[in-house]
Amino acid sequence: MGEEHPRKRSRQHFEAEARQISSPQCETSKWYFSREEIERFSPSRKDGIDLVKESFLRSSYCTFLQRLGMKLHVSQVTIGCATVMCHRFYMRQSHAKNDWQTIATASLFLACKAEDEPCQLSSVVVASYEIIYEWDPAASIRIHQTEYYHEFKEFILAGERLLLDTSAFHHLDIELPYKPLAAALNRLNAWPDLATASWNFVHDWLRTTLCLQYKPHVIATATVHLAATFQNAKVGSRRDWWLEFGVTTKLLKEVIQEMCMLIEEDRRRTMPPPRREVAWAIPAAMKPVHMARGYPFHSYPLQSYRQPGIW
Repeated sequence: MGEEHPRKRSRQHFEAEARQISSPQCETSKWYFSREEIERFSPSRKDGIDLVKESFLRSSYCTFLQRLGMKLHVSQVTIGCATVMCHRFYMRQSHAKNDWQTIATASLFLACKAEDEPCQLSSVVVASYEIIYEWDPAASIRIHQTEYYHEFKEFILAGERLLLDTSAFHHLDIELPYKPLAAALNRLNAWPDLATASWNFVHDWLRTTLCLQYKPHVIATATVHLAATFQNAKVGSRRDWWLEFGVTTKLLKEVIQEMCMLIEEDRRRTMPPPRREVAWAIPAAMKPVHMARGYPFHSYPLQSYRQPGIW
């Protein structure tokens, strides 16, 4: 049947993990965390995975979900829903014990159901397998063989059950910043350029832990303010227009500070290394799919946000 491709866990391991989860321990009502909880006390940290590694894995499954969603022609809202599912899952479960490619694939399949955008399981299985093993020319043929197809399908279904058990079915009701953002832009009569910048920012924020720290309407409101500041655009009929959306000035400043930190961190990551440093090249045939591809934040000068008179 060809070369076998080992995985971190078998289907039985996923099912055993699901049976061990109980609702009282899961604390599913708490889906928002402080930065300290995310950076220092995640399940992966307890298993020896440091912050840098976990951030890389987070970026990896976000990139994977974007590619898988585009391959399956699903909406950006569905991709965003799957991304948040993964973020939440890895605040309950460890990367050391759960293969992120399996969980990400199961998340997108589940998100299609949650967003009422049905997608055939067979299509998800084939598309995911082809992306995971894109370095192997025979992968697109192998996945259509009965043995490989059913084995990989069982992985995805086991991952879906683990997602549902971990969240106590709360994954089926995920709020995203898109709706409150659209409502805010309409209410503020925002210009098209401001609306485009705001939408792009929200796409970027979903790739970060911001959705684990703040509620969707808070992220949406802060995003409009940040985009308006970068574009020197006036928003609303009153100076403290954000209060109309249930966001205090103190909270707005806190969220925007987090956003600026994320932009700066991403900028440092995507900066090319100095010429004197040697960049280790990875042969194309050996390059794994989880090597995060570049999806940098939109380039706005941070110094423009520090001008006086913003508030």
